[in-house]
Amino acid sequence: MAELSAAPAGTVRRRGARSVPPETERAPLGVTSGTGLGLAVLWLSLLVLVPLAAVVSRAVGAGPGDFWAAVSTTEAVAAIRLTVLAAAGVSLVNAVMGTLVAWVLVREEFPGKRLVEVLIDIPFALPTIVAGLVLTTLYGPNSPIGVTWYATRPGVLVALLFVTLPFVVRTVEPVLLSLETEAEQAAASLGAGPVRTFVRIVLPAITPAIASGAALAFGRAMGEYGSVVLISGQLPRTEVASQYIYQQIESGYLPDAAATATVLLVISVLVLAALNGLRSWAASRG
Repeated sequence: MAELSAAPAGTVRRRGARSVPPETERAPLGVTSGTGLGLAVLWLSLLVLVPLAAVVSRAVGAGPGDFWAAVSTTEAVAAIRLTVLAAAGVSLVNAVMGTLVAWVLVREEFPGKRLVEVLIDIPFALPTIVAGLVLTTLYGPNSPIGVTWYATRPGVLVALLFVTLPFVVRTVEPVLLSLETEAEQAAASLGAGPVRTFVRIVLPAITPAIASGAALAFGRAMGEYGSVVLISGQLPRTEVASQYIYQQIESGYLPDAAATATVLLVISVLVLAALNGLRSWAASRG
């Protein structure tokens, strides 16, 4: 009874459980905070929400029948399918290989490490059309290495992998740097092997970062144009959605282009929401 009476008001004490503090009310926003929030919302609206709303409005303005007719053509379906599957595949590959590269950069010392760090960031700085030219030169009809992926789907995948490489690496690397190694050392002292230690201790801690990097890679791959326009050969079987949309605009079919863009927007929002949900779930369990 003495312990219960000594507990703060509004706190529930249970045997074997931690004390739960009473719910606190949030303080109202001050003038500075309110102004900053208003400016942030206005800026976000001008750059993102208003343009997206304009595209969606243009897509559905002619009615659901015309919208469905625009996105259900053979060319539109093929372009959307290729884009979504390629973006998903690129995200999965980057989730694995990007994590591996980040691990090597953080946990290993080797000659040329600084050069590797610079090379990883090149896709960020290199114009995408230049990336497409480089890949076409390397994997085109006159490939110096004897690998011809011009106008093929593997060529499109390589281009998307090139431009999305840094996302997972640069999101996982800081998390690995911040991890303490005591738990890993304790697991090793108890007989756990490197693989089991990584899966049981390290992986849960870096899963939110992996999901964030994969989400960024997926979003970039869904909207990529410059790096694939050359190596794809602009053929129907290798045409991604961004190329199809551009061709529709050039041909004067703006509502059809807006309809296809709206479908991509919906798919991207759903996938990014799922990845963010995975990140939140992993963070809560961590």
